[in-house]
Amino acid sequence: MINIPNAFIFDPQNPIQDELEASGRYLADLRGYFVDSEQFEAALALENSLVYKVWTLKWASGSADLVCGFGTLMPGKIGQEYFFTKGHLHQRREAAEIYQGLSGTGYILMENEHTGDSSLVPLVPNSIVYVPGYTAHRTINTGTMPLNYIGINVADAGYDYGKIRERNFTNIVIEHNGQAMMIERAQYLASVLKGSSRD
Repeated sequence: MINIPNAFIFDPQNPIQDELEASGRYLADLRGYFVDSEQFEAALALENSLVYKVWTLKWASGSADLVCGFGTLMPGKIGQEYFFTKGHLHQRREAAEIYQGLSGTGYILMENEHTGDSSLVPLVPNSIVYVPGYTAHRTINTGTMPLNYIGINVADAGYDYGKIRERNFTNIVIEHNGQAMMIERAQYLASVLKGSSRD
């Protein structure tokens, strides 16, 4: 285990690689997640751009210990849909998570695994968002600059990306009249894509 100090200053422009485990997700990694597949393929043909990056800081790995993730989500859209992270449930379903906004403007999209109830909570500088257990959650950048944030959960929470990959979220977040709006995926497909000239 790396000897990490109890106090840590994170700079997303110059992270200390020796102390942080980094992982990046590029546009190609999100194939099948965006609602408009045609717009997605057109954007990917132009550039396989970085969508987001996460740096993980682990002080320890016991069940009572904490894991801290520093995220940077780039601005952008596929069609009307804003850039987002893949999103996840926790393998240990009852585990909650806390997010704190550092800079930029966005939201946390949450969906209860049992009821399907969804909510969209602002993630802005100095805001704190509580994600309860049994809740799928995804970060969305609705601004024009990178969205930087922190996520903290217990070390043994684990991440389940497979369920999201299988069924995705019921709702998406799009730009509508210059504002962010949550809309059901099926409703968007029916009202927008079905009536487009591509059909």
